[in-house]
Amino acid sequence: MNEATSDGWGAATDVTKKLTGSWSFNRVIEGQATMQGVAIFTPLDGGWLAYREQGHLKLANGTIVQAEREYIFSNSDGGFKVLFREDPPRLFHEISLSASSGGELSGRARHLCKHDDYQSAYMFLPDGTFVVRHVVSGPRKDYTMNTTYTRLP
Repeated sequence: MNEATSDGWGAATDVTKKLTGSWSFNRVIEGQATMQGVAIFTPLDGGWLAYREQGHLKLANGTIVQAEREYIFSNSDGGFKVLFREDPPRLFHEISLSASSGGELSGRARHLCKHDDYQSAYMFLPDGTFVVRHVVSGPRKDYTMNTTYTRLP
């Protein structure tokens, strides 16, 4: 089986290893808020990664609040899984990555949260950045969120 590879990210199964470390991020929740902050991927036992982000969320009305979020990432065949950091961890979604002719790795997943539908896309770009897009629709939620990550030195 041919594994998806990217010049900047390597093989799809190596992506989680390359995430280890600190990243700045810029997030736009269309029509609702923006957020800037830092995300840190820290190795855990079993090859898993703890993900923790902290930053300032600026709401459309100008209010600024501190915000944070945590997940766990683990390798899977041809990509990775993202789990909610709970005890025990619960699957958010699993991403299978494929390579494009432009040198990026990308993948999509869907998660149904009660009646709200999360359509997620990950793009790992040749310049070493990556982008996560969530399109959420349903009776309780309706938004598109784009987050761009850039490695910190």
